[in-house]
Amino acid sequence: MLNGLTKYLESDKEKQALIDDLINPKVVFYEKALKSEMRYSEASYDLREMDTPARLLSLTKFCPKCQRRYPEEENACYDCLVTLKHVSDKVPVHDIESRPTFEFDGKTIYDDFQGILTEENITKINDFDFKSADFKHIINNLKRTSLENLDEVIEKNYVDMDELTTLESVLLFAKTFVNVDYKSYGQELGYFEFGTITIDDRQSDSFQITTLIHELAHFLLKEILVGVLCDLLDCKSSSLVDVIVTYILSYSNFTRLIDEYSAHCCEGRFTVYGYQDYSSFLQIIAQMDGEMSKEEIEITKSIGNTFANSIKDILEIFIDHELLRQIKREFLMYHHEKPNYEMLKLENCEKLTEEGFLKAIWLVVSDGFIVASENMDKLEEYLKEVKQ
Repeated sequence: MLNGLTKYLESDKEKQALIDDLINPKVVFYEKALKSEMRYSEASYDLREMDTPARLLSLTKFCPKCQRRYPEEENACYDCLVTLKHVSDKVPVHDIESRPTFEFDGKTIYDDFQGILTEENITKINDFDFKSADFKHIINNLKRTSLENLDEVIEKNYVDMDELTTLESVLLFAKTFVNVDYKSYGQELGYFEFGTITIDDRQSDSFQITTLIHELAHFLLKEILVGVLCDLLDCKSSSLVDVIVTYILSYSNFTRLIDEYSAHCCEGRFTVYGYQDYSSFLQIIAQMDGEMSKEEIEITKSIGNTFANSIKDILEIFIDHELLRQIKREFLMYHHEKPNYEMLKLENCEKLTEEGFLKAIWLVVSDGFIVASENMDKLEEYLKEVKQ
């Protein structure tokens, strides 16, 4: 089945161009120039701080609309005609609590797994009445909802985007998609599980940034497949559908590889090439013990790369060219070791055509849905964890 997808492969020219640039010797000069520019920027920043009048420290109020700062004795912004807020009302991005939701509408609301995992619904999924326009609608829905969530978080917590550090900007964007929690033990840099990204905030800002992007990709792949399932079954999104998709992405090495490789591709797009850690992807392959051929693994990577292109399209709404430059500067500030371009050998520079991608989605969802219907006890365990 997997090998049948090879006829739908095409070159991912954008990704290939990025890699070609990186293995070209001129990249060394680029990194030196970037580090030099970073040091210059830091020096300029220090001078600005030295020249800042002490009176600015007494500007303890701000306008919640234009963010202009005011002294304590002022009570209103007469440009915006709103009452001033105190600086202490602003919530640090680290402490902002958000429970963003993404909804997919449909006629049916399911109350239990038995109602979803029926022979009738298995037939609907196998028939796969799903087109490229339906997939684009799901992506656009995720974009629109995330922008609405961002507006709400900014307004509720009086966030001034110009005051944020690079990490705070990425963290704020992450919180428009998913809940973010923090851990202070264990060796994992972070993980995504049941609606929450958990990261270790003891690590450097640069590693927190790459971890957030990687785990966001896991969340978005899951959410895309929730949209696919809701479309096929004409149902509303719910914790039940969410659990089924979570199971589909974790029950086999095939889907785990897609999920992990897609996340690595997204991480690579927004960080500095040469410093990636593919250990989680390689661990899955090591555990398979010949379960998949090299050709099947490459096709699986192509599926993950194709999903990653859609996920990157969503993230690029928030991580624009300027923030991307800031992320690279942040990374080079903390990591002075020589980049390891050997990891680029793991990159796959092929993606599926629209027709091939739809066939791949059908394969993932149809096989996974059948297996899920045979393991309802496991689904019930997942559901309990979600509700905790």
